[in-house]
Amino acid sequence: LAAQCDVIVFAVKPQVLSIVCKQLQTHIDHKPLMISIAAGVRATDINRWLGGNTAIVRTMPNTPALLGKGATGMMANETVSNEQKALAERILGAVSECLWVEDEKMLDVVTALSGSGPAYFFLMIESMTKAGVALGLDEKTAEQLSIQTALGASMMASNSENSARELRAKVTSPNGTTQAAIESFQDQNFEMLVSHAMRAAFDRAREMGTELGDDD
Repeated sequence: LAAQCDVIVFAVKPQVLSIVCKQLQTHIDHKPLMISIAAGVRATDINRWLGGNTAIVRTMPNTPALLGKGATGMMANETVSNEQKALAERILGAVSECLWVEDEKMLDVVTALSGSGPAYFFLMIESMTKAGVALGLDEKTAEQLSIQTALGASMMASNSENSARELRAKVTSPNGTTQAAIESFQDQNFEMLVSHAMRAAFDRAREMGTELGDDD
């Protein structure tokens, strides 16, 4: 079957990708486009496992792609043609917004930002729900309000010409409730917490690339 495909998508666990690639080597003489969504596995290693001179687009999607609302970082190696890049973007674009990076190392940043990012927002929803319950709401009401607030804020940020910073300033009235909450976040160094969390994800992504690339 692989010998008849113009595009092959690797949607397997990263730990077994080297095995899959080596099994495909004798079936890809026609040089199809390879698209990988395997987290952490570098295009250079995939190319080596496939025997070299292979057109590879490495991607980092995220779970909202399941709803057609994903964000995908994409990187093409030097063997990929413009037509193949366009084809890869059409495929991933069916379920996500696609953004290209030139340097493969930047996919580790994409992993830390949007790849792992949905979990950050789930944690925020979870934390807001717990806080609402602690202040007296029932859990179902607190959760629904938290989810809808996250959805509405995301849609506002997506559809507005203003930056997130500008939108925040617009809804933060002087001496109001929002300002009190924002100042509390800032007192706890919220931005530094986010920065440290993303750095941890970034460092782990780089470690995974090294670990998985050692699988010869």
